[in-house]
Amino acid sequence: MKFTTTLLASSAIVGAGTLAFADAHGNMAKEMTLVSWGGAYQASQDKAYVQPYLEMHPDVTAVWDESSAEAVAKLRAMNEAGNVTWDLVDVVAADAIRLCDEGLAMEIDADEVLAAAPDGTSASDDFGDLLVSDCFIPQIVYSTTFGYRTDMVGDTPPTKICDVFDTDAYPGKRALEKRPINNMEWALLCDGVDKADVYDVLATPEGQEKALAKLDTIKDDVIWWSAGADTPQLLADGEIVMGSTYNGRLFSVIEEQKQPVAMLWDAQVFDLDGWIIPAGLPDDRLARVMDFVKFATDTQRLADQSKYISYGPARLSSAPLVGQHADMGIDMAPHMPTDPANAQNTFLYNYEFWADYRDDIDAKFQAWLAQ
Repeated sequence: MKFTTTLLASSAIVGAGTLAFADAHGNMAKEMTLVSWGGAYQASQDKAYVQPYLEMHPDVTAVWDESSAEAVAKLRAMNEAGNVTWDLVDVVAADAIRLCDEGLAMEIDADEVLAAAPDGTSASDDFGDLLVSDCFIPQIVYSTTFGYRTDMVGDTPPTKICDVFDTDAYPGKRALEKRPINNMEWALLCDGVDKADVYDVLATPEGQEKALAKLDTIKDDVIWWSAGADTPQLLADGEIVMGSTYNGRLFSVIEEQKQPVAMLWDAQVFDLDGWIIPAGLPDDRLARVMDFVKFATDTQRLADQSKYISYGPARLSSAPLVGQHADMGIDMAPHMPTDPANAQNTFLYNYEFWADYRDDIDAKFQAWLAQ
């Protein structure tokens, strides 16, 4: 797929005037409302860059809202009501594209808004192809993959994504996210569709029915999850034999909680997560957010986040700075989804496809769930 890295030079894009205004600290808001996902990921953000920023600015406070899963719908409603209460919103790349297309997220010029790398490399070159939208400020590369109970899979643990669909070899409940994304792709892969053709097939009504038919084969064995913490808890409780979730959540249950859980990296789905700035913020709130974003997405801060969670930093210059876990002292590089040993067979999430097809396939998926 082709990523867009063009940074439009229009009046909608934040320019030097706004940045100059942002330097006038006396005119900045004293409070920020930040939106994220809760759990280990939000905690890593808080430790890596929110708390250091607040220490530098003791007169500023930050409030977290754990509503990122509903960010698109809520921003639409706020815009309709003319009352946007959020200052900075963490979203996946596909949602950033949708929000940008709808004018609900602000377009930015990465080289003006974001810090250059320590060696002077521009932000646009340092983030590179991960700048998938003119409104998107990338933070991390993560994956959705499967964890499984090592004490519930017998002598031959699962090694392939299609083992999820093999209830004879691996009896027991599975956990899948209660949405079509990733589930539909895995279903097609395990129904014989070539990886390169998955999105072409999924774009057709017949392909969508094909994916749902494959999911039908395990539907009675699925526990559906909505929050990233659900699968790790179900695994820890022994209620499921395997389940999908974000790799950082599985890292926590394996390394921090020392549960009998292992990773199934095969066909892990790479995705991006990052910030968008809601469109139409008042000047004082926008100035504060701009100041925070420049700090929070610099090379060192993104590397610092990997001390707390196993997500790869989005800047090329941050990767060499990934070190050990802040508390456990273990090397974090082998736990990253981008590590060569873990990335032998990956699946790249198609942001543009889901930005275009999400609403229609969502409706079809929910109707299938209700059957």
